[in-house]
Amino acid sequence: MNQADSSTHPAEPGTGGGRPPPSSEAALSAETAERIADTLRALADPTRLRLLTMLLNAPSGEACVQDLVTPLATSQPTVSHHLKILTAAGLVRRDRRGKRSWYSIREERVALVRGLLG
Repeated sequence: MNQADSSTHPAEPGTGGGRPPPSSEAALSAETAERIADTLRALADPTRLRLLTMLLNAPSGEACVQDLVTPLATSQPTVSHHLKILTAAGLVRRDRRGKRSWYSIREERVALVRGLLG
């Protein structure tokens, strides 16, 4: 390759080419990347997206599992499983009252959920 060619073609990856490598300081921390990935995995299910929509639009802002079974046309164990995943991902809050658990979108996540489902 002559000099004219080298000025019109970018350097091969890994050869330096006079440019600094991407900064690892600009990358997400491993912990932050894992947290975001967990959230995305929790959101990557149609039933869980429907649950979030139902909680977001619930008149009182919360619902118990029994309130969610019929509209989703699925079983109570399935709804509970999906709510457990959403809770573990930090999207939903569980409040136990007597024998029932009430679920709502965590206040600090409402804007995120509205933005995704809006």
